[in-house]
Amino acid sequence: MMDGTIWLFSYGTLRQRDVQLAVFGRELAAEADALPGYRIEMLAIGDPEVVRTSGLAEHPILRETGAAADMIEGQALAIGADDLPRADAYEVADYRRVEVTLRSGRRAFVYVG
Repeated sequence: MMDGTIWLFSYGTLRQRDVQLAVFGRELAAEADALPGYRIEMLAIGDPEVVRTSGLAEHPILRETGAAADMIEGQALAIGADDLPRADAYEVADYRRVEVTLRSGRRAFVYVG
């Protein structure tokens, strides 16, 4: 992106202010958006550090359906390239980062199952 902003779509714990402070060291600028073609399931988290940071033993995880009727509401978080490794380290091995197109037309990264 021209201004160096990378968009990260969050539908779960990365929207929490305390998690953003722990992971990125600051609160992130965010805009409401949505991701079509996915549904949410819950995932038990085995990493005690991630559970401590989020305060939750289960986190939502996305599964691709391809169905236009399936829509996940969330936030597009504005981050920099140096923030991606921090986000990757926070997400447990059950998640993988992919690039998607949000309802707004914005390209963003998101963590899916």
